[in-house]
This record gives sequence, structure tokens and C-alpha cells, in this order.
Amino acid sequence: MTGPSPEAAAHSGPSPDPARRRREQRGWYLYDWANSVFITSVVTVLIGPYLSGLACSSVGADTAAACLDPGLSLGLFGLHPNALYPALTTAAILIQILLLPLFGAMVDHSRHKKRWLFWTAFAGSSATLGLYFATDGYLAASVLFLLANLLYGFSIVVYHAFLPEISTADERDRVSVAGWGIGYLGGAVLLVAHLLLVVNAEALGLGAADAARIAFASCGLWWVGFTVLSLRPLRNRYGALATGGPPRMGASLRQFGRTLKDMRKYPNTVLFLLAFIFFNDGVQAAIRYAAPFATQDLGLDQDTLIVTILIIQFVAFAGAFATGRVSRTLGPKNTVLATLVVWGGLVAAAYFLPAGNVPLFMTLGVGIGLVLGGTQSLARSLFSQLIPKGREAEYFSLYQISDKGSTFLGSLAVTVAVSLTGGYRVAVLSLIVFFIVGGVLLWRTRMRQGIIDAGNEVPERL
Repeated sequence: MTGPSPEAAAHSGPSPDPARRRREQRGWYLYDWANSVFITSVVTVLIGPYLSGLACSSVGADTAAACLDPGLSLGLFGLHPNALYPALTTAAILIQILLLPLFGAMVDHSRHKKRWLFWTAFAGSSATLGLYFATDGYLAASVLFLLANLLYGFSIVVYHAFLPEISTADERDRVSVAGWGIGYLGGAVLLVAHLLLVVNAEALGLGAADAARIAFASCGLWWVGFTVLSLRPLRNRYGALATGGPPRMGASLRQFGRTLKDMRKYPNTVLFLLAFIFFNDGVQAAIRYAAPFATQDLGLDQDTLIVTILIIQFVAFAGAFATGRVSRTLGPKNTVLATLVVWGGLVAAAYFLPAGNVPLFMTLGVGIGLVLGGTQSLARSLFSQLIPKGREAEYFSLYQISDKGSTFLGSLAVTVAVSLTGGYRVAVLSLIVFFIVGGVLLWRTRMRQGIIDAGNEVPERL
């Protein structure tokens, strides 16, 4: 299929009424506010120590020092208790890579995107809420965290798929930037409350694990509560693939196979995805390995890390809108390229950062926050312009796979560098290669031609 039928096309585009579009856009922003707390509070800050604590207790190591014994094993492929969290994260990524394309095709075959978004968000938030009750051993908490990760990824595919349907070509950058910025703000607001809870847990008569469980419960309730509010202004749209009946797994899988073959017609879409894999590699690795770099190479304490995470969250909120304004002059593609130059400068500066210097480390965090939201939000907007109508969920499932796949390449580069040098300085510096390669591929992507090939309207600024 080359595009939606005339009947389907009438249901797949943004509303011609600007006021109606703004209402839908505000609802769409609210889902970013709703789900970001899962990544910020659960994934980034709280779940790792919590799972390690449960796993260590299960093998009789009741203190962090006792759990450092390399001879400890959970019996799961000889897994050490402290390795449970990264192992579960890796498993979640692999499962998403396998299932996201099928899920995206099923969503595009449906006429009920709102329903898909609600149930994936509801199930993911329920799994997160369930962590409050997972106190008996590590298995229940592990399964719930794995499910929450998977369902979060599913919901993000549907969420992204709404972007081309609620905004015109010229509105796309502004809408994507606003959603990302509001998401950072929402994550930061609840993270402040969680950190206050954790820091004051003893004074409140709580243990560290109890404080984490309360935070998990609040994340689940926040996620589902704001999801319900976000869905109210949105309306369902569908393209040529929508059948009106229940989605069939076999038909969806066959359709995805046809989509992969059809991608040969969209070489600039493929080139953009390759560029995204590389530069997003650098972004994700820089964020993921900032903590061990700070503690091991710079000798900074946990309090400094927590404050820096908060700084990044709040600055990223403002930075997303700032880069959005810059893109109105430079165009989104050139703005992303400019942020990649800044990223390269940041990882180069990190290499020379002196140990124990808290102000310089926090300054580096400010720099990361300034470009983090802009790089990610404008990349999402650019990709949305390259998607054939009616196939939004399918193509955004590929985008999400590219996002997840980036974790492997960046982690591999860091692992090799740390193995050779024993520290993270060279590893962080090596990430500059990803920004260079990704930037070159993005520079070679012919956005205008790619948008025309996909059958979309070319925006005024590229």
C-alpha cells in the first residue's frame, strides 16, 4: 500500500480547527507528564538499589558490604545479586526489540489508538504500583519491573504515533518540544518529593526499602491518573491499514514484513534511523554512565549525584523550549546538528574534569540539560515527518527499537574502554565518535526529499 485510502485519509490527519488541535496537543503533553515519572524516579534512581537489596537479602547478605562478595549467586545463570537490575534491564530491551514491531503493526490495524494507549499505560502503572506489595523475595519485584518496562515501551509507541495526527507539519517541532519539556518537568516534580521522602525516611520511622515502595506506589498512581486526564481531549484516527475489527497477530506480522520491504522506497527515512541510532547512542551512554564516572573517577558522593540529576531534569525542561526557539531560526535539522557539536564538547570536557570538583561536575550537568531535551524532541519531530500516513505506530516502533538498540552499542564501547583503561574517562571521551558519525549521517539525510517520498507536507523550516 502506498498510502491511506480517501476514506481513511479523512480520519488520519490533524483537525483543521486550530483550537481543536491545541486542545488535543495539551492532552498529548499531559501523557508525557504522566509517564516520565517511571523513567526518572523508578528506573533512574530507585529500582536498582531496591532490587539489589531484595536479591542480597535472599542469599543472606543483609548489608551492602556483605553483598560485594563475588561468590554470591542467585542461581539464575550464576547471576550475582547486584547484577539483577542490569540483567532485567537488558532482558526488557531484548523483549521490546522482538515485540515492538508486531505491537506497532497491531495498533495501525486498529481504529482505537486511545484504547491502546489507556490499557498499556494502565497495565504498566499497575505493575509499578504492584512493586509496593513485592516484599517477599526478589522474583515478584523482578517480574513486575520487567512488565512495567515492556508496557512503558508499548505505550510510548502509541503516544508517539499521535504526534503526526494532532499537529500540522509546521507545528510538529513546537509540539514535540513542548511534550518533552513538560515530561522533564513532571519527572522532576515527583522526583523532588521522592528524594525528600528517602532522605527523611528515618525521621518518619521508615526504612529505605519502605520509602522506595511508597515512591513506586505514587509513580503508579501518578502515571494512570494523569493518563486518564490526557486521553479526554484526544480523538481516534486511523489510516489505510485499519480494518475496524479486532487486530489479528498474523496479519499484523505479515504487514510488518511488507513494511520492511517497502522501506526501500524511503531511503532518507532509513538513513535518518541510522543517524539516530548513532547519536542517540552517545546521548544514552553519556547519561547512563555519568554515575559510575562521577563516583569512581571523580570521587563524588551520592548526594552530589542526586542534586545533579535534579539540575539536569529542571534545566532540560527549559533547554527543550530554548532549542525549540532556536530551531525556528536554524531549522530543526541544523539545530539537532548544533546540539551534537555541543554534546561532543561536553564529553571532551568531561575527560579533563578534575577529581572532586563538584561545581564543574554540576556545570557539566547544566550543559547536558540544555541540549538533552532539544536533541531528543527535535529528532522525534523530524522522524515524524518521514513516516507514510497510516503507519505511524509501525514506524515509531522501529524508532523505539532504534532507541533501545542504541543502548547496546554505547554500552559495548564503554565496556571495552573501561576494560582497557580501568576507568571511565577514556570511555566517556570515546562517545564523541557516536556524535560525529550520527551527525554526518544526519547531515547526509535529505529531509525535504524524504518528506516528499513519504507523501507528507513539507514544513516551512527544515
